[in-house]
Amino acid sequence: MPVERLKDATSGQLRITALIDAGIRNVQQVLDQKSRIRSLPGVGETTGNRMVGAARTIWQTTLDEMPVRIDIKNRSRATTQLLKTMRAWDAARSIRSATADLAAADAVRPLLQSLDSKTSHVVVVPEARTVAELRTALAAVEHRGALLKGGDTAAGGDPWEDFIARPADYYAMLAELGFLADDAEKSQGDLPTEIVEAVRELKLDTTHLKASLRGYQAFGARFAIVQRKVIIGDEMGLGKTVESLAVFAHLRAKGSSHFLVVCPAAVVTNWVREVQTKSDLRAYRLHGPGRDDALKSWIRNGGVAVTTYDILGWLEGRIPERARPACLVFDEAHYIKNPGAQRTRRSTALIERSERAILLTGTPLENRIEEFRNLVGYLRPDLSISASEIAPRQFRKQVAPAYLRRNQEDVLTELPERFDVDEWMPMSNADEQHYRAAVIEGNFMAMRQAALRAGAKSEKMQRLIDIVQEAEDNERKVLVFSYFRDVLDEVASVLPGKVFGPLTGSVPAAQRQSMVDEFSQARHGAVLIAQIVAGGVGLNIQSASVVVICEPQLKPTTEWQAIGRSHRMGQLESVQVHRLLSEEGVDQRIIEILARKNQLFAEFARVSETADSAPEAFDITDAELAREIVAAERERLLTGS
Repeated sequence: MPVERLKDATSGQLRITALIDAGIRNVQQVLDQKSRIRSLPGVGETTGNRMVGAARTIWQTTLDEMPVRIDIKNRSRATTQLLKTMRAWDAARSIRSATADLAAADAVRPLLQSLDSKTSHVVVVPEARTVAELRTALAAVEHRGALLKGGDTAAGGDPWEDFIARPADYYAMLAELGFLADDAEKSQGDLPTEIVEAVRELKLDTTHLKASLRGYQAFGARFAIVQRKVIIGDEMGLGKTVESLAVFAHLRAKGSSHFLVVCPAAVVTNWVREVQTKSDLRAYRLHGPGRDDALKSWIRNGGVAVTTYDILGWLEGRIPERARPACLVFDEAHYIKNPGAQRTRRSTALIERSERAILLTGTPLENRIEEFRNLVGYLRPDLSISASEIAPRQFRKQVAPAYLRRNQEDVLTELPERFDVDEWMPMSNADEQHYRAAVIEGNFMAMRQAALRAGAKSEKMQRLIDIVQEAEDNERKVLVFSYFRDVLDEVASVLPGKVFGPLTGSVPAAQRQSMVDEFSQARHGAVLIAQIVAGGVGLNIQSASVVVICEPQLKPTTEWQAIGRSHRMGQLESVQVHRLLSEEGVDQRIIEILARKNQLFAEFARVSETADSAPEAFDITDAELAREIVAAERERLLTGS
């Protein structure tokens, strides 16, 4: 960048002739030669400081505005070498947590060295671990040695394949190395100064963590450790799981041994995988037919037990005092927003008995502010949160000790763009017939799906086919969400090409993950169809970069979660979001009500201080919404007004 930019950046207030005369031609040279600049003829200390300050401002602005992005469509030699070097560095660092594996190898080595050269077979009976664990440890040592030795074959082939398989890990390493700007203020949300200072003072021990942490993730983990019982409400796709694992790893390094994760069944497999790949803690699946044995092993050995909200009743009374979890994590914590529900009572009983608890949710407020206040109350009943009509700012201050939220645009500078397209279209004759029949019946749910029940004769279906064809031409994959199983069946029967799903609530959790894995490995043009309440929670589907939502949802958070399955950390392509909307009928009215709910969330929960206003003023339950819309549509269609 030419040195003349200093003059531009200061509106002509700096004279740069002395710099040019001294052979300083660009902004970087100003930073490199800052000590010399102050002694140049005609400059002096004050002007020199201003020159260096202007150069620093330009440097910081450039870093902020030009985030590092690895372009998978421009695989240059330099970028390939960067990926190779990062992979080798990652492998070298992983050895710091491999002491147990190395100890296993060292225990066997003297035996092998003392054998007669004619010996062909050796039987090893490990005392402290199973045969499978010993073999895994030995294989890990061999693999790490091969990685460090170098060479494409030893290091696992094409580094681009490794990058595409785990891009979030590479970007976390880039952040750790200082190549991605980290805005400390945005990492902290809107926390009070005294809490921020206490969090900064804590040194996070990552000995048992295998993953690099972004700056905001490390801050979130330290916040949870310092404040003990918190809600981490980061927007979907920011890595709340790895923040929780960082807390577990820190506590493990300080002597704790047992940890418990409670989550929806659909994400049990994902949690087990994350524990195994991003930490050296053992993971136990307390779900399904093997849960009794897994529980015994977890109690005996320690580690991370992963169970579901529905299994908490089975778990009651089975955890002895010696295995009391040092920290609880409740994923998708809006599942326990209703204090009267059985799952909520069981969850809060666990929270009350635990020293530490983390509620993870990207949507702490779905319909009513009262629900958000419930979540805070489970953790910190000591916080005085007024129930009167107060301003959002005041509420955010009241819940700040227990609530931290960061949004994607604040902390993920490398995240590809997201393009939202509202696809308004008329109803076909067949659509109108389905819709009119639903209105006459007074069937709200039938009205919502009417515009997609005419198969190939539906305007929405025709547009969906066009979107899928365009995605295939552009080498993209597609996620299609609908609330209704019948709509998904219709979509599956009409769409051409490879269609996966439908992924619904009735599909077993392990099978859901397998379905996502198969879709991720499929060719361009593949489509995964899912019920939005099942596929929109917990699963990571970054392989898709086109998202289609077949009808507007009754809660904005439902849609946000669904889009967050694709537009999240690790996404390498820009994400297109298409909402299929009918110009006439129920869609328009739902959109109007959603606008009110969006405003509510923005005021009370989007920033990290939060809020309670008059709950009754904003509580639009689904039943009330349905009655309001059906009545209006009957009047419009049947009276002609």
